[in-house]
Amino acid sequence: MYAEAKPLPELLKRTSDAPSVIPECSKPDSIGRVTAERQQPTFEELGVAAELCDALREAGIDRTFAIQELTLPIALDGRDLIGQARTGMGKTYGFGIPLLDRVFDAADVAELDGTPRALVVAPTRELASQVSEDLTKAATYTPVRITTIYGGRPFEEQIKALERGVDVVVGTPGRLLDLHKRGHLDLSQVAILVLDEADEMLDLGFFPDIEKLLEALTHQHQTMLFSATMPGPVLTLARTFLDKPVHIRAEEVGASQTHSSTKQVVFQAHRMNKDDITARILQADGRGKTIIFCRTKRSTAQLAEDLAQRGFRVAGVHGDLGQGAREQSLKAFREGRVEILVATDVAARGIDVDDVTHVINYQTPDDPMTYVHRIGRTGRAGHSGTAVTLVGYDELAKWQAINDELGLDTPEPPQWFSTSPELFQALDIPEDAKDRIGAPKRSLGGGTTALRGQGKRRDSQRGGRDGQRGGRDSQRGGARSKARRSRTTKRS
Repeated sequence: MYAEAKPLPELLKRTSDAPSVIPECSKPDSIGRVTAERQQPTFEELGVAAELCDALREAGIDRTFAIQELTLPIALDGRDLIGQARTGMGKTYGFGIPLLDRVFDAADVAELDGTPRALVVAPTRELASQVSEDLTKAATYTPVRITTIYGGRPFEEQIKALERGVDVVVGTPGRLLDLHKRGHLDLSQVAILVLDEADEMLDLGFFPDIEKLLEALTHQHQTMLFSATMPGPVLTLARTFLDKPVHIRAEEVGASQTHSSTKQVVFQAHRMNKDDITARILQADGRGKTIIFCRTKRSTAQLAEDLAQRGFRVAGVHGDLGQGAREQSLKAFREGRVEILVATDVAARGIDVDDVTHVINYQTPDDPMTYVHRIGRTGRAGHSGTAVTLVGYDELAKWQAINDELGLDTPEPPQWFSTSPELFQALDIPEDAKDRIGAPKRSLGGGTTALRGQGKRRDSQRGGRDGQRGGRDSQRGGARSKARRSRTTKRS
């Protein structure tokens, strides 16, 4: 279970007397799980620098989660590790706090000169932004400088940030590698490397870029790899590039592959009735922030627009949106300006929001792991949550495969409609809930503008009121309208 401590570069040798082994009360049992029956230790008790603890305390964070309790002593000691935990169990601070602690402590040994000392690689822009935001919050009372590097943004502003000097770089594989090849990202002094959501990076095809980045790290360094699952290629990567890693698997006792703190409701729904059903679910008692998953960009945009027309505050996130629009939608969701986010699976990767109360699978996931990742967006950080899956009649076989793989004991979901009493009872929906709640609202990142040219009846290029062909203000027929207005003016 425990690996020998690696020699550390002089720059990052620790001067604190924090524990270098897991305290007796924190040791995992034989299968690597930590119990949740006792009170978790504080960051201060685990030897984290006071400046970091103060910033965390201001953010309302004092005690650790299981993955943090297990990783901190090992990571603070400079050893390589593999951290395995489900979404929402606190992986970011599991690697982020020891990373900041060691970089901050290194400033007492050798002054930070603006050359990156730590590199965090994430699969998506959204996750990179969220990780960077969390690290910046924790580093409030330290001189550590953090920047984010990812595609979809101009090179110039990112190059300028690197030229000004940074200590921690968080980014996506492609843009990091590109800037390194161009000579703007100096990796020669990187002493801490983090690979976050490694299984997601595998799914997105980033492993060739990851390997090139790893090969570019010439300085002796600590590597921390975090992943919700451990498919073969991830294990191969770990065996190749990590030095005697400690493998930590953090789970609450009795936790299944799906979150035990999440109530799961599954039923069959007719495709034409799903919008009405969703509108009623969104009126459930106690509903807060909600993520609705769709399979395609088109269905995401259409549902976001439909819900906005029904009076809900909603944002949409999908691959056809520009990076600025995606960031605007995610920021509005995090800040609570919109409570409903409609997203595709790819666009939702990296969304790290702890207070999501409901997840709705508007369309059945393609496979069991997608289902696990989706419902993992709720029931996070000790909160309870509700996950609702609407199984279309043509999706039943897909659901049965998910059910069998995860042992959910619902092979034949009941058939419910938007007026079914069972729907209202199961999800605490008020009896007087209707299919709309008020006047139409403007949706963010998924509304009419995003739908142009995709066959939507309103505002489409053909047949819509403002379309290019057949519309009232289109070029064809526009002259007639002007002529009519002219004749009317003359008569008057």
